[in-house]
Amino acid sequence: MNRTEPRNTEPNATAAESPLLEQMRRGRLLAAACPSREVLKHVTSRWGVLVLLVLQQRMHRFSELRRTIDGVSERMLAQTLQWLESDGLVDRTVYDVVPPHVEYRLTPLGQEAAAKVRGLADWIEINLPRVLQVRAERRDGRAPAAEDKPGRDRTA
Repeated sequence: MNRTEPRNTEPNATAAESPLLEQMRRGRLLAAACPSREVLKHVTSRWGVLVLLVLQQRMHRFSELRRTIDGVSERMLAQTLQWLESDGLVDRTVYDVVPPHVEYRLTPLGQEAAAKVRGLADWIEINLPRVLQVRAERRDGRAPAAEDKPGRDRTA
């Protein structure tokens, strides 16, 4: 009898138990028709990450989001919110008043996604000086410092 072991879908699953790694091993995540890719695109898009980070703090109206996320156009913000809402990450509440009042907040699923995105954003902020240093070295035609070369074991 061929039984499959249940997958660990807990948020703190180790890399060996990761559903993402399992999908990649099977080639599904990398397949054009994989539904995970669309959600990944929405969450990690240029504006999706920022919307999740802002909404993680509290509910916002559309105009507040637009002012808070510098550089986003009205059209791109609306599209991003629609994507995240369709994926069940954002909840949109419309109040029947004049002028119209619409609020956006993260769903519990959105809070989980935002926590993961926050981890990546924190890593970027912590490592930004190193990234900028490597960029400058490469722009100036210098090789990156040995500690920044790929494959170097930083735990040794």
